[in-house]
Amino acid sequence: MYLLLAAHSHGAALQQVTQAGDPHPDRPEPRLLSASELPGVVRYFETRPREAAPRWIWHRTQDWYPALLAAGVEVERCYDLSLCGTILAYSQFTAHTDYARQAEKAPLDDPQEPPRALQPPPPPADHGALFEDVRHRPPRHTLAELRAEYAAQQAALADADPQENKRKRLQLLLAAESAGAMIAAEMQHAGVPWREDLHERILADYLGPRPQPGHRPAKLEALNSELRALLNAPALNPDSPQELMRALHRNGIEVKSTRQWELMESSHPAIEPLLAYKKLSRLHSANGWTWLDAWVTDGRFRPEYVVGGVVSGRWASRGGGALQIPRQIRGAVHAGPGHKLIVADASQLEPRVLVALAQDSKMAAAARDKDLYAGIAAQGFGGDRAKAKMALLGAIYGATTGESGRLMPQLARTYPHAVGFVEQAAREGEAGGTVTTRLGRSSPPPSERWFRSQQSATAEEQRRAESIARSRGRFTRNFVVQGSAADWAACWLAELRRRLRALRAESGVQAELVFFLHDEVMVHAPEAGVTACIRAIEEAAAAAKELLFGPVPVEFPVSVAVVDSYDNAK
Repeated sequence: MYLLLAAHSHGAALQQVTQAGDPHPDRPEPRLLSASELPGVVRYFETRPREAAPRWIWHRTQDWYPALLAAGVEVERCYDLSLCGTILAYSQFTAHTDYARQAEKAPLDDPQEPPRALQPPPPPADHGALFEDVRHRPPRHTLAELRAEYAAQQAALADADPQENKRKRLQLLLAAESAGAMIAAEMQHAGVPWREDLHERILADYLGPRPQPGHRPAKLEALNSELRALLNAPALNPDSPQELMRALHRNGIEVKSTRQWELMESSHPAIEPLLAYKKLSRLHSANGWTWLDAWVTDGRFRPEYVVGGVVSGRWASRGGGALQIPRQIRGAVHAGPGHKLIVADASQLEPRVLVALAQDSKMAAAARDKDLYAGIAAQGFGGDRAKAKMALLGAIYGATTGESGRLMPQLARTYPHAVGFVEQAAREGEAGGTVTTRLGRSSPPPSERWFRSQQSATAEEQRRAESIARSRGRFTRNFVVQGSAADWAACWLAELRRRLRALRAESGVQAELVFFLHDEVMVHAPEAGVTACIRAIEEAAAAAKELLFGPVPVEFPVSVAVVDSYDNAK
């Protein structure tokens, strides 16, 4: 059953459609629902037998699902038109379709930044509200417009390249991306378990007692006084880059920036307290008392995740720095009474994805039952694990100079298939082409400005054009590996969610998926359910591998830690 949901001036409009997006012949007319009726209607459909379970179709999951969760309603499946539309518009699997040709695409001017079309939208002014104000807002998309969009996307998917199971792989990506949108909303609703008292204690240990508003913490103020004396600058404000640079230069510390690596080249006695000040200042500004007051309520940290917020398919976050919880405060991430945190990460995910993509049997053998880098070191680098790691990461990220560049020929001789795979991706990017992940997410094409930059006339322009081309080559080289790793992680999340829901239904284990970071998940589980949750995590990882690559001889091991607080996980 496919149910299309759109905003309406009276609340919401609901219509049953076919898989192709046409009005369902048995119930062709839409149903108008008031704001108060909607949660009950969704709950009714979700409690029907599994064979009749619906797939909800909506413009953005974030428009509807947080409010449904707040009303106590969960959904099993959805189709996120916004996320899926972006994938279909760029994918080389559908590049020949009318949908892709007619889509409004933003070119990738800077290889390090996502195209404008993929930038997360600003939060709505009424973010956090439930359904109360729906009737007072004009709908952004009518039911007819959303139905037409869904039908166009399904037509593009049906016309996707059938070779090498590309259509099936793309369909899997759309399902996993939509599941990710639900998981993001559910994690925001659940929140990361957070002990405010422990956070306060950590801040006091590092910074001193909570200061009055507008004042520095005691330990920062003490370091500031020391800096003023050592730099002979009685009024120095070290938080001002301009003032700090002038004070450093007056004291003969000729640096071009205040980055740590550059400051450490000086032996001046002010450097040590300055580095200490900068470290504590980052903690105070990023995760200090103001952050704690703003972001942690009722013992939970609830950020908003942005699925597909990075062009490669990786997630981003909006506010609170959810994807950058520093080690200094991880002790505040603490399981509730009678619960444990299960922290699992996919070991060496991107290199293992490269092995599977390139079908490099020799590198697969190096990774079997052991540390991948140690296996590579044994095969080609005289047992030196550090060199093996540097060489492989250099291949993935395009390092051509320094130690990584020096080690590359040895890696290429030992593993020609793996190195050849990323080299081909780089050549595609340098020539202005696009590359595609395992499931069908493609890199956006370069802009007209990029192509103009390649039309060099003078020798200087030619050198600049070659540099710009190499930059895009480094982007596409990494995109295909990082993006395929994001494909794997999306399937891992979706499979884990399905297993945790089944565990709750069958055994009553109320485990929550509360955090995700690229290749790491955190589950908050009752102690009695820990073993079952670990099994679900590992089975989900194995299922993700099978979904992406089939029965390839590449392992995707998952490291699991069961802890009371996040700082003990690694």
